Amino acid sequence: MIAPVKPLNVLYEDPRLIAVSKPAGQLTIPGRGPSLEEPLREQVSAHIGGKAFVVHRLDREASGLVLFAKDAETHRRVSQQFESRRVKKTYLALVLGPAGPAGGTIDSPLREFGSGRMGVDPRGKASLTRYRVLERLPKAALLEVMPVTGRRHQIRVHLYSIGHPILGDARYGNERPVGNAPRLMLHACRMALERGPADTLTVTAPPTEDFVRILKDCGVHSLPEFDLLI
Repeated sequence: MIAPVKPLNVLYEDPRLIAVSKPAGQLTIPGRGPSLEEPLREQVSAHIGGKAFVVHRLDREASGLVLFAKDAETHRRVSQQFESRRVKKTYLALVLGPAGPAGGTIDSPLREFGSGRMGVDPRGKASLTRYRVLERLPKAALLEVMPVTGRRHQIRVHLYSIGHPILGDARYGNERPVGNAPRLMLHACRMALERGPADTLTVTAPPTEDFVRILKDCGVHSLPEFDLLI
């Protein structure tokens, strides 16, 4: 029997769009082969009583904001915004190492090397990620990350490429989860898109309980933007 991972956490809903917070470990859409867990798309479809249209995806290992359209026309319009890079996305990432400058830009092309693994390669597609350091810790750093492009595993690969793999990432940076974190420490926390002429919709997803618990264990003290004392 297929069962939801957790009850659906709805962040925003109107007649055309719905934004939810995905827990780490849940698929956004069905994967290959049988699964005992209900993908997020199916949970959302059951909630709205109809087909939920996927406009973007979030890695299974990551948590946070995922947006769905409720009809084909909205799906087309929002997908165009993603394709033209007009959607502003923000993530929180806890990375290995105290990090260097206060922020920076990673402008490195990415391509797939097989088995779903991505890597920096001059033959790849143009990929751009901006970031800034929110808090430095003795052996880690909390970053705010703003991907401009939307390549597969972009944030994970780009941060790994500059020597700061995300804690808990077993695919990029270490054979075992980096820093002994029990999950990938990447959380989609904000998205801004055009809802209509001169009308911007901004949705925020506060960090999940397991994400906050690991931040606290690593020595992060607060997340002022979320009015969250750790």
